[in-house]
Amino acid sequence: MKKADQNHHNRRQFIRTSAGVISGLAFLPEAGMGETLTPPDSIHIIGPIEGYSPQVGTLVTMMTWMQDSLERAAKGLTQTELDYLHDAKSNTIGAMLMHLAATEVVYQDLTFYGEKGFSEANKKKWGVAMSLGEEAQKQIKGNNLDYYLESLKEVREKTLSELKNRDDKWLAAVDPSFFGKQPTNNYCKWFHVAEHIGNHRGQITWIRKRLPGAKAGND
Repeated sequence: MKKADQNHHNRRQFIRTSAGVISGLAFLPEAGMGETLTPPDSIHIIGPIEGYSPQVGTLVTMMTWMQDSLERAAKGLTQTELDYLHDAKSNTIGAMLMHLAATEVVYQDLTFYGEKGFSEANKKKWGVAMSLGEEAQKQIKGNNLDYYLESLKEVREKTLSELKNRDDKWLAAVDPSFFGKQPTNNYCKWFHVAEHIGNHRGQITWIRKRLPGAKAGND
C-alpha cells in the first residue's frame, strides 16, 4: 500500500475506532464523518497524519486547527488595531499573539529539552510576552500583523520538527509533579498549548468587536 493510501486508511480507521469507543451514541457514522465530503488532507480531519506516530499526529491536527482559528481571528488587523488597549487591565491583540508564541516556546523547553521553565536565552527573548501586563503594554507594539504571524509560524515549525522525533510512548510519559504538583503526561502539556490558543482567541474576538469603528457581528 502506498504511503498516501496508508495514511488515508489510518485516518479512516482512527475515526471508526473513535466512534466505537462512544458506546451507544451515534456520534460518528460508520462510514466516517466527512469521508465523502472532505478531502483526507482537510484541516477538519482530526487524526493520524503522515510523518508522526498516530497519537502525536492526532495532537498535531488539533494544534493546526487551533492555529488556523487564531489566524482567522486576527486576519486583516492593522498595526493600530493590534496596538489597541481597551483599558489598563487589558492586553493588546499583538501582545496576546506574542504571548501564545511564548507559551509554545516554554513548553518546547519543558518537554523537549528538560528545562524547568524557559532556557536563559528564551527567557530574555520571550519573558515579557509570557508575563503580559504593563511591560508587555510598553514593549510589544508598533508591529504589523505579519510580524506576529511569522513569529507564531517560526515557533510552530520548531514544535512540529521536534514532534516528528517523538512517539506515542513519549506522549504518554507522565511527569509526576507538574500542574499544581499533579501527575501530568506530555499529551496533557501539549493539549494545554492548544487550549491556551482557544482561550486567547476568544479574548481577541472580544477586543476586535470593541475596536474603534467596529461593527457588531458574528465571530
